[in-house]
Amino acid sequence: VQLQASGGGLVQPGGSLRLSCAASGPSFSRYAMGWFRQAPGKEREFVSGIGRSSSSTVYAASVKGRFTISRDNAKKTVFLQMNSLKPEDAAVYYCAARGGVILTSPIGTTTHDYNYWGQGTQVTVSS
Repeated sequence: VQLQASGGGLVQPGGSLRLSCAASGPSFSRYAMGWFRQAPGKEREFVSGIGRSSSSTVYAASVKGRFTISRDNAKKTVFLQMNSLKPEDAAVYYCAARGGVILTSPIGTTTHDYNYWGQGTQVTVSS
């Protein structure tokens, strides 16, 4: 599967952005999906993940209550709605896919859990 992230940009603190990740290739619904981010000089960190059927979601503590992950299997797209953005949310955001999972598989929260990665989209939070 190939992944293409988009939707990043410059936003003021307290603002919102919606990231999208479009997948190409068959069987998108068989992949669990995740969002990660990487700020300059820092390691890539888990932001959020969603299971194959959208019934399961996981969030990093730092974004819980502000970010919402969702997916549209018919459109082969996963979204990350980001509200109440803070300067510390600024980073390059990456989407990732994890194959070989069943509906009840736990959602991976590390980079090693994911097989496929898209290019990043830059999110800048600044006044």
